[in-house]
Amino acid sequence: MRPSRNQLLITALGVEVKVRRQELALSQEDLAGRCELDRPYITMIEGARKQPTISVLQRLAEALELSLGEFCQRVDDRYRTELQAAGDAVHLGESRS
Repeated sequence: MRPSRNQLLITALGVEVKVRRQELALSQEDLAGRCELDRPYITMIEGARKQPTISVLQRLAEALELSLGEFCQRVDDRYRTELQAAGDAVHLGESRS
């Protein structure tokens, strides 16, 4: 059974948090401290077991040294890749320049 689009999006979010955290050489504890969250919460986000609120996404973006827009774009790019990998025939909108 294929994962739902929602699950693919939550997975893309978690992967992007982890990738960016590692790019910045931060531990989960470091990231948690930067955005005033508990380390287990970061673990759950990275493991696609939590759907953070917009305010948490904003705090994560800032802690990862990205604007909210940049962060969302990175997550969206990863999500689209996951959709294609899952073989989902969807209209992905207009191409970006």
